[in-house]
Amino acid sequence: MSKTSKASKAKSDTSSAKARQKAPLNTPSALGEKATRDISGELNALLADVMALYLKTKNFHWHMSGPYFRDYHLLLDEQSDEIYATVDPIAERVRKLGGTTLRSLGHAKRLARLSDNDADFVTPDDMLAELREDNQRLAGYMRATHELCDEYRDVATASLLENWIDEAERRVWFLFETSRHS
Repeated sequence: MSKTSKASKAKSDTSSAKARQKAPLNTPSALGEKATRDISGELNALLADVMALYLKTKNFHWHMSGPYFRDYHLLLDEQSDEIYATVDPIAERVRKLGGTTLRSLGHAKRLARLSDNDADFVTPDDMLAELREDNQRLAGYMRATHELCDEYRDVATASLLENWIDEAERRVWFLFETSRHS
């Protein structure tokens, strides 16, 4: 192959790759464009919050200390696994609806409503309280998304959310009971 034909082929391959990058995904959905846009947007915000909560829960799991270390460490490990288990189903639900989902940590950071905790030291009681509040907020965001799904008659997403709300409420309950001192 000559230099000219190699250059032409490389240029063609580059053009083809750029065209594919701009090609719409066109996942079919019976819900319609507006429902896809609105529900996907809410699910992407939830996904960002779930990722933030997962990392915070792992952070506190890794940095737990004190006389109840083992119990708290194991509780947060269990809870982080449960939180992480929702990441892929949320993202895949967005794709099933015909939307696109998070593409980077920066994208997730821009959408997340739950805050990070980068403190060098957090007491175990403060860790449990902060995670309890974050899980309560997440359950509230999920309820709001469920209401949106009800408006668009998206029963599949609503059904998933019902289970995730229950899981978040269970985490709140465990964190509350674990941190009681009376």
